[in-house]
Amino acid sequence: MVSKPGQVGAGDLLLVVDVQNDFCPGGRLAVPDGDAVVPVVNSLARHFERAVLTQDWHPAGHSSFASAHAGRQPFETVAMAYGPQTLWPDHCVQNTAGAALHPALDIPNSQLLLRKGWDPAIDSYSAFFENDRATPTGLAGYLRERAVTRVFVAGLALDYCVRYTAEDAHAAGFEVVVVEDACRAIDLGGSLDAARRAFAARGIPCVGAGDLSRGRG
Repeated sequence: MVSKPGQVGAGDLLLVVDVQNDFCPGGRLAVPDGDAVVPVVNSLARHFERAVLTQDWHPAGHSSFASAHAGRQPFETVAMAYGPQTLWPDHCVQNTAGAALHPALDIPNSQLLLRKGWDPAIDSYSAFFENDRATPTGLAGYLRERAVTRVFVAGLALDYCVRYTAEDAHAAGFEVVVVEDACRAIDLGGSLDAARRAFAARGIPCVGAGDLSRGRG
């Protein structure tokens, strides 16, 4: 039985998306006020028995980097084999300080660290699928095998990796809740409004961390 909205139970899991140094102030693709999510996420995690973390994990020269395309600048869009791709500054390169999780992130109940974006030819916003929309990460099966029925999504950035993760979790049959004050957005070309419209169209609620309480499941 799924818990009442706002009450966290045994079938629920916290999914923390890309709270990494490069997405925080001073990082190479800093989300405005990105580090403000850290204490909110840490507090939020105490409501959950289980959590999963994701980590952007790009090889040097990744195809989503503007530096890999002669004459292109960050935030331009190019056509890739799998569709349109926003080009980004080099960020979250494997085994660099920028790719590391924020040092103040404290989620002792996390059970899995899922690395995404490691294929040099395909970017990966969602924790469930790469950007070709066909290559799964295996997260859906992992959650089903552990009887997860509802996923609460937090992290960076609300209008990109959080958005696509929430949409794909919903499409995979999970109930989904976005904890909005545990997220921050890039807001590139209206992307934040687009994310909110996408959530509303799918019936994905956006709540505050203070709306949640621990239930018996």
